[in-house]
Amino acid sequence: MSNPVDFFPGFASHWIDAPAGKIFARVHGEGRPLVLLHGFGETHVAWRKIAPALANRFTVVAMDLRGYGWSSVPTSEKGENYTKREMAADVVAIMESLGHVRFALVGHDRGARVGQRLALDQPGRLDKIALINNAPIDDDFGDGDLQRVGRARFLAAEAPRPEELIGLDPTGFLDDALKSSTKAKSLDAFGADGLAAYRQAFNDPARIHAFCEDFRAGASIDRQHLDADRAEGKTLAMPTLIVAGEASFPSTGPSLIAAWREWRHDVSEARVDSGLFPMEEAPTDTLAALEAFL
Repeated sequence: MSNPVDFFPGFASHWIDAPAGKIFARVHGEGRPLVLLHGFGETHVAWRKIAPALANRFTVVAMDLRGYGWSSVPTSEKGENYTKREMAADVVAIMESLGHVRFALVGHDRGARVGQRLALDQPGRLDKIALINNAPIDDDFGDGDLQRVGRARFLAAEAPRPEELIGLDPTGFLDDALKSSTKAKSLDAFGADGLAAYRQAFNDPARIHAFCEDFRAGASIDRQHLDADRAEGKTLAMPTLIVAGEASFPSTGPSLIAAWREWRHDVSEARVDSGLFPMEEAPTDTLAALEAFL
């Protein structure tokens, strides 16, 4: 898979062995290591507007989650190879391969779920964690984005129905998923080149199945893991920032920060004037919030 645009000039490209197979990452910068994890419908390209600035202060690693972008696509039937525990193991393998045993993590959407899992399973790995537009345990949290909730349920449905329906028009499905979750209900924030990269990475039957497996894991195995953690009283051991896009998690709705305080009593919150994709819809404010925290 090739792309004519280099979204990360100066960043090295790596395909690194991990439990999933080869994982793709872009790496650049100096300072403390920082890994960036994207969400559904996107790839590491999601960080293109803020990663170069972060690389002025950190060694930035922007990677594609398994099944996404240019990373390997493990076979899976009922979500077992797309649990957030398995995906977190990829993150550890990538960072260790690059020489980083301990690091900071910023995760968006599905990537935030991977980050939360890593923080609970291996707290010694993370010195700080920032989670963007994600509720701690429940995809149905709040009513800020009913379309997103419905889409998550659809993707988690039993195979092969979601795969077959998406396969009828993958680009149309992706464009609708992206557009409907922005504050402006527009694709403008992604830009023509970014959108082309996302469409290219999405238009593949094996990856469409992988995305569905990600959500199937989220609705079953991942939830069981989080329920067990909650029953054991596990909490997030490291400083934690929750970044909320006002259009996705409105301040007038159920309190996102209150939900996260069950997992860490002194969790911090930054609110951004955006929908689900603050890194692209409001990159300046998002960067400022992350830099202040990190």
